[in-house]
Amino acid sequence: MSIRITGTGSYIPELIQKNNDFQDREFYTIEGEAIDTPTDVVVEKFKAITGISERRYANENLTASDLGAFAAEKALSDAKIDPETLDYIICAHNFGDVKHSAIQSDILPCLAARIKHLLKIKSPKCVAYDILFGCPGWVEGVVQAQAFIKAGMAKRCLVIGTETLSRVVDPFDRDSMIYADGAGATIVEASEEEGGIISHESASYTHDEVYHLFFGNSNDKTQDEDVRYIKMYGRKIYEFALKNVPAALKNCLDKSGYSIKDVKKILIHQANEKMDEAIVKRFYRLYKTPVLEGIMPMTIHKLGNSSVATVPTLFDLIRKGEVNNHNLNKGDIIIFASVGAGMHINAIVYKY
Repeated sequence: MSIRITGTGSYIPELIQKNNDFQDREFYTIEGEAIDTPTDVVVEKFKAITGISERRYANENLTASDLGAFAAEKALSDAKIDPETLDYIICAHNFGDVKHSAIQSDILPCLAARIKHLLKIKSPKCVAYDILFGCPGWVEGVVQAQAFIKAGMAKRCLVIGTETLSRVVDPFDRDSMIYADGAGATIVEASEEEGGIISHESASYTHDEVYHLFFGNSNDKTQDEDVRYIKMYGRKIYEFALKNVPAALKNCLDKSGYSIKDVKKILIHQANEKMDEAIVKRFYRLYKTPVLEGIMPMTIHKLGNSSVATVPTLFDLIRKGEVNNHNLNKGDIIIFASVGAGMHINAIVYKY
């Protein structure tokens, strides 16, 4: 028996926020000091580092659970299965349902339960729960689904990553330009076919690194001090990722029994183009092998960083032929990988 992803779906919001839309912003440092550099220069430097030229925001009437349900419907249709046959719905997110212009996160009931309701699933034996694991949440959800199936507790799971980060960003923080909204979903189930999940690696670094990403006040200290936004120490995250993610990828690949030369694609969390490129370069350096051209498809340029949604969305778009110059063939070895708040790292070696 293998454990395979048999269906995928994603939801890409309609609203496009281009870099030029940030030209009139006033940005401050995390210490509250005004940034004197002209905003157009700030935006250009941002694009050069992250690769992001635009990102997607959800319509005002939609929440993260709505986006997750849209992606889930597509994954269920792609896998051609009856939703009532699902044993688990695992929903990865970070902030719950944040309504437009609201200042509170809503996770009562959990998003997985809301999505199950939206999918009109009646079976009480379909267990729905959320996972909070930073940006690596969807990858970890797939790891958990695999564990349920291996243990005989499930045959079929729906794993979703959904987020509306645009509603928890500080408009006075340059980092607000990174974040986006979106959702990706996958059906994970037992299969008689060869391949599927081969190995996985997960790690949590919490001693010195736990607050590299956190919830904090606006950079503009005149704003309401009781309102919190997503914050990060970008340089610390960059250094952490370059030091630790390549080793995690190597551990995962070594456990799989496959060679670096067997890997056809690395689908890594779309957080920062330069950081992702550096991670992959260092990963290959551990094997004293040059990076394979076209190994790392990217969607961040147009979709931004939608946290838990980036990897399943990327996978879905490649499977559907919607990423230029990238495709997957039967038997291809791919790696799913992510790093994010916690600080958590994980990876999966998967035979397509």
